[in-house]
Amino acid sequence: MYILSYLLKRLGQGLFIVAFTSMVIFTLLRVVPGDPVRLIVGGMAPADVVERVAKDMGLRDPIPMQYARYFGEVMIGDMGRSYVRPQNGMIVSGGQFIDPTTSNMAKVSSLIADRLPLTLALGAAAIFMAVSFAFPLGLAAGLYPHSMGAKLAFVVQSIFVSIPNFWLAIVLIFYLSVQLGWLPALGYQGPAYIFLPALVLAVEISPVLIRALSVSIAQTMQAEFVTEARVRGLPEKQIILGHALRNAAVPLMNLLGIQLSSLIGGVLVIEYIFDYPGLGQLTVMAVANRDFPLVQGIAILTSAVFVLINILVDLASFSIDPRVEL
Repeated sequence: MYILSYLLKRLGQGLFIVAFTSMVIFTLLRVVPGDPVRLIVGGMAPADVVERVAKDMGLRDPIPMQYARYFGEVMIGDMGRSYVRPQNGMIVSGGQFIDPTTSNMAKVSSLIADRLPLTLALGAAAIFMAVSFAFPLGLAAGLYPHSMGAKLAFVVQSIFVSIPNFWLAIVLIFYLSVQLGWLPALGYQGPAYIFLPALVLAVEISPVLIRALSVSIAQTMQAEFVTEARVRGLPEKQIILGHALRNAAVPLMNLLGIQLSSLIGGVLVIEYIFDYPGLGQLTVMAVANRDFPLVQGIAILTSAVFVLINILVDLASFSIDPRVEL
C-alpha cells in the first residue's frame, strides 16, 4: 500500500514536470527569432502565402491557446505531425513545398518510435561498458586505498575526465575505422556500429562511477557494522559481498540514475558525429529545421524518461535497503 501511494505521488509529480518542461520548450520555440513557416514554404514565397499557411497551422494564435491545444492532443496520444518531413522520410526543402497541415506529413510519434530503439541500444551498451570497466577499478580503490589498483583508478579517472567526447570520437573514427579498418564508424547497418559511439559515452561516464564506488566502498568499510562483523569472525569475502557492497550500492544506484539521465545530452553530440540514426541525430536535425512538433515530442519523451528513471532508481534503492525513505 505504501509503495502504491508512493507511485501515485511520483507519477503525479512526473506529469507536472513533463507538462512544465513541454510548456517551457513550447514557449521558447515560438519566441526565438525566425519563422518556421518561411522555412517550409521557401524564401521566395509571397507574404500572403506565408500568412495563410501560418494561420492554417495555428501559429498566429496566442501562445497559451496554442499550448493548450497542443497539450490536449498530447494527452490523447497525438503528438502532431512534422512540419518538414513527409511520410516518405525526406526533409522538404524550401523549393519543394508540401502543406504541413495535410496528412502527408509524418507523425511525430512514428518518427520517435523509429529512432528510439537505436538510442536505447546505444545507451544500454554504454552503461554496460562503463559499469564493467568502472566496477573492478572502483572496488579495488575502495577496498585497498593505498594499493596499485587505487593509483591506477585515480590515473584512469583523471585521464578519462579530461578527454572531450567529441575529440575522442574523431580520434577513434580515424584510427580504429579509417586507418585500421577494425570497426565501422558512420551510420548503422548492424550491432557492430554501436561499439564506437558506446565506447565514447562509456569513457565519459566511467570516471564518475569509479570515484563514487571507491568513496562509497571506503566509507562503508570503515563503518561500525563492518568492524563488528570482523570481531564476530565473519570471513572478509562475506563481509565485502554480503554487507559492504549492499550498503555501498544505494548511493551508486542514485548516481547511476543521474548518469543515465545526463547520458541523453551526450548522445546528442555523439550520434551526430557518428551519423548514428537515433534520437540524438533526429533532435539536431529537428532543431536545425525548426520542426516544432518534433522538437516538442522529443522534449516530452526525454522529460518522461527522466521521471521514469528516478522512480525506478528510488524503488531499486528501497529494495536494496528498506531503510531508504521513499
